[in-house]
Amino acid sequence: MGDLDNFFYPKSIAVIGASNKLGKVGNAIVKNLGKFEGKVFPINLKEKEILGIKAYKSVLEVKESIDLGVIAIPEKSVYPVLEECGKKGIKNIIIISAGFGETGNIKGENKLIDIAKKYKIRILGPNNFGNVNPYINLDTSFSKLTPDKGNIALISQSGALWVYISQLSLGNFGFSIFSSLGNMVDVDFADVIEYLNNEKNTKAIVCYIETLKNGKKFMDACKRSKKPIIAIKAGITEAGQKAALSHTGSLAGEIEIYKAAFKQSGVYFAETVEDAFDKAQFLVNQKINGKRTVIITNGGGLGVLCADYCAKNNLDVVKLPEKLIKKLDLSHNWSRNNPIDVVGDADHDKYKEIFLKLEETDFFDNVIVILSQQEMIDVFKVAKEITEFKKRSNKSVVCCLVGTGDNIDRAKELLKENGILSFFEPERSAKVLRNT
Repeated sequence: MGDLDNFFYPKSIAVIGASNKLGKVGNAIVKNLGKFEGKVFPINLKEKEILGIKAYKSVLEVKESIDLGVIAIPEKSVYPVLEECGKKGIKNIIIISAGFGETGNIKGENKLIDIAKKYKIRILGPNNFGNVNPYINLDTSFSKLTPDKGNIALISQSGALWVYISQLSLGNFGFSIFSSLGNMVDVDFADVIEYLNNEKNTKAIVCYIETLKNGKKFMDACKRSKKPIIAIKAGITEAGQKAALSHTGSLAGEIEIYKAAFKQSGVYFAETVEDAFDKAQFLVNQKINGKRTVIITNGGGLGVLCADYCAKNNLDVVKLPEKLIKKLDLSHNWSRNNPIDVVGDADHDKYKEIFLKLEETDFFDNVIVILSQQEMIDVFKVAKEITEFKKRSNKSVVCCLVGTGDNIDRAKELLKENGILSFFEPERSAKVLRNT
């Protein structure tokens, strides 16, 4: 897996700056490694034990080999400690410590680079938030929340964003890998993307980007990627660019340049965090086939809104072929148009009939099914018909389910189990199919 493997699959970790004191980063990291499947070596100059684990004054005192070092100490102490890690033969180091490029300390960053070259060390950071791999209970962050296992990887220049996204994911989706990059004196987006190409649990990659130090390297890595990549680009306004400069010490750059680079590299651009993870969840199980979209709805107004949202997101609400219109046995007043309005009293058999008729044609790429809960309809039975259609079809399928109660919840769960996203808002149903 290459020289980044021990960042994500270490068998032993040294936490330099480990602490028994609540509120210290070194305390939080050791706590978060409580269920880690490998060995943890706390490093502290004064303490004999950290949270019940034997502590060492230096990594050089540890007789066993160490795969990963996590440094969480004041900036001035980082340099000699990094030297010790090099002497110990630790080749992968996460530097949590701040006080480098983001504060103007470029000299300090250059010193880290020199030491790393001397010992052939790979560095994540500095000003880093840690890495997470839920599959081996690895959490070198100082977040209070570790999310579930899943198939989405997040590479981020912001650590605190992980806290927000972890909470957003609860009950919705899980992660394969989280990697914080910090100031990127060494390991950058391209390096981690290349690594994730062969990471077995990752099926989609989300990048939170403030700046790219080497645009060509990033684009080349994205073009080679076997996994779909979605980018959230921060710093698209003047205020955001100023904030990015003070955050990681880098200029954010012009958004149009980034959008063009994303497009050339096959990267999907997301305007919001929610959009990015909607897209990632979709791409874990399905692919974006094209623009031609059919909307099926039992609520006319929701269908009209969805058609608007499709147009805004560069999707074509295609005209229905005459042959299909003649075959569809709907109410005599139906519009004979797309969206296909089955009206409020349609049951699951009516949806099944439409799906079967659609399967006889090939004029569309996507189907958005809008289902407003009514007294006369069994939403769960309709969800069954949707999943059967998806199994038989090579089309992209997204749902918008409106209503509450156990039946809706069961329907959503069934759709989720079959890799079909369901939203409450028709706008999200359209956005997730956008092909840019």
